Amino acid sequence: MRETTTLRNRVRLRPVWPSGWWFDGLLVAVLVAMTLALANGLLVDTDLAVRDWVNGHRPDIANVVALVLNYLGQGGPLTLISIGLAVLVGWRTRSVRPLFVPATAFVFTYLTIGPAKVWTDRAAPSSKLPPEESVQIFATLPPAEYDMSYPSGHVANTVVWYGVIALLLAALLRTLGRPDISPTLYRAMRILPPVIVFCTTTYLGHHWLTDSVAGLLLGLFLDRLLSRVPWDDVPLPALPMALNRPGVFTSTP
Repeated sequence: MRETTTLRNRVRLRPVWPSGWWFDGLLVAVLVAMTLALANGLLVDTDLAVRDWVNGHRPDIANVVALVLNYLGQGGPLTLISIGLAVLVGWRTRSVRPLFVPATAFVFTYLTIGPAKVWTDRAAPSSKLPPEESVQIFATLPPAEYDMSYPSGHVANTVVWYGVIALLLAALLRTLGRPDISPTLYRAMRILPPVIVFCTTTYLGHHWLTDSVAGLLLGLFLDRLLSRVPWDDVPLPALPMALNRPGVFTSTP
């Protein structure tokens, strides 16, 4: 009983900002409210107005720049970068703990973003359907029509995976005897990519404005869940060569 109590006392969630669960609840509430509003025909005029504006203000050079910047939100490369960093940190620290970070992020995103897209069944702004049909959520679209626009996976992935990369990069720097990642660089990695991808994915017409907002809300919610995980304190069984050793993520941002 004493060992169990000690173990429970040791495993504490990491702090996040803003602290507490109220902000998580707010993110979910706003996401649900916006989804219900779209289902009842609200906000669609805004989506259509934004689509019409970007379609008329997208010169070739701006289109190319936006396309390049939008690659910052590609989930596949971000996942591979995160796995590579996790393997490198795990090899240098002789611990399997870093591998759990991208694995958990992948599970979180896989179980939320994809199912939400399938469930909401929304066409993209580039759809050839009439505007009043393509903008609808919970629609019944033709078999060949793209119907996975809501929420934006690019935006959600950017929030989640750059948080994972920042965490692993800080751990890697420490194994090299370098100072932790600077607060300025950390904030830049957390803020700039999501903002850039939010703007470019909407500007290119890949997603409706509300798709991008929904992706941002969902990404922030998942990021806060991941940020709370005390990776060094998660109980693991005894592993050969002490591969369950902690101390990998101590003092990360």
